[in-house]
Amino acid sequence: MADAIVVASGRSQRHVAASADHLLRAIKEAGYGNARVEGLPHADWVLIDTGDIIIHLFRPEVRGFYQIEKIWSVRSPIESDEARAAAAPTDGDETRVSG
Repeated sequence: MADAIVVASGRSQRHVAASADHLLRAIKEAGYGNARVEGLPHADWVLIDTGDIIIHLFRPEVRGFYQIEKIWSVRSPIESDEARAAAAPTDGDETRVSG
């Protein structure tokens, strides 16, 4: 696990790659050593792992597809029940029972 997780988007593969390269240099220059990196050649989804911080850089389409933020979303059981109820179809013939 990490102390912090950052999820960010770039506008294109070039933007994601340039952002990742800039972050990797800044991490090294700040004295945090060499971070582990995955996905840089394709730059659709780049993961940078510094040990304490994990950074995910996405192209917008890839970020929308994976919806990684949902993995770490925190909702109380009451909020989850309310969200499910709000998303349920409301047909005039339907009877909703809560419990």
